[in-house]
Amino acid sequence: MASKAKIMGHPIHPMLVTLPIGMWVFGLISDIVFRLGGGLVWRDTAARAIGVGVIAALVAAIPGLIDLLSWAKSRVKSIGIAHGALNVLAVAAFAVSYFLRVKAFPLLDTAFVFAIIGTALIAVSGWLGGTMVYVYRAALEPHAAPGPGAEAREREKETVSAGKE
Repeated sequence: MASKAKIMGHPIHPMLVTLPIGMWVFGLISDIVFRLGGGLVWRDTAARAIGVGVIAALVAAIPGLIDLLSWAKSRVKSIGIAHGALNVLAVAAFAVSYFLRVKAFPLLDTAFVFAIIGTALIAVSGWLGGTMVYVYRAALEPHAAPGPGAEAREREKETVSAGKE
């Protein structure tokens, strides 16, 4: 189940998701620093990082959706739908957080709560994305080397089968 959205054989979606994840986590850290007395620059940094993350997530979603739509109905497609739905909710949470920061400064506490919710959503979504790749080998070329731990799993199978003889 190779990726349909790729550059030189490499799936695009995993390359792009690092930017929104990084921006959102940095935004949350900036929020925490601001709340601990770090100064207004941290409040502004959090808003900018979260805003950049929202835009980057929308870009990263395009190749992810292309891949998802190209897969036949399967367990991995069901996981992909859940992954995508959580990401949509996360983008919405971060978009609300950004809006509250730039349009309604008195609601900074609410914006912070939305950033926490968004971060929790991307943590679960990232776990699902990892499951698709590392368990189901989604978006990998059929001839790609086995994933992490494959050699250990093979040795374990050999040991178990040797013990049964």
